[in-house]
Amino acid sequence: MDSRESKEADSIRRRRECESCGRRFTTYERIDEIPYMVVKKDGRRERFDRQKILSGLLRACEKRPVSSGQLEKIVDATESFLVDAPERERSTSEIGELIMHHLKSLDTVAYIRFASVYRDFKDVREFKEELEGLLGSHRGGKAKTPSA
Repeated sequence: MDSRESKEADSIRRRRECESCGRRFTTYERIDEIPYMVVKKDGRRERFDRQKILSGLLRACEKRPVSSGQLEKIVDATESFLVDAPERERSTSEIGELIMHHLKSLDTVAYIRFASVYRDFKDVREFKEELEGLLGSHRGGKAKTPSA
């Protein structure tokens, strides 16, 4: 018969009428939003934060020829990856690898910057191994050599 949002806009009030007996009654519908969660390396869970992903990408791509539209596409792909999870959660390792995959094809310097924070290199040897792996993947094909 009638539907209205509550004053707080957190529920919908509906006036209904029973078709068999004609009695009127009111129902309240509320949206139960289960947040998408990210499982951290130490096992903690926290809400997915789009802005946190974007700020990490902005730091990695600082002074690099990467447009905000390209960064937005990476964040969108990351959010879609999380939304597609049947359990409504993904690990930070899955998310980080996805972001690095996108950055690797976009800008190698941004990729290395992001990887150095994400993988938390303990020393120069680990950093060198990552660089050698990146250089090895570019051999045989045309490597993107970023200009300074």
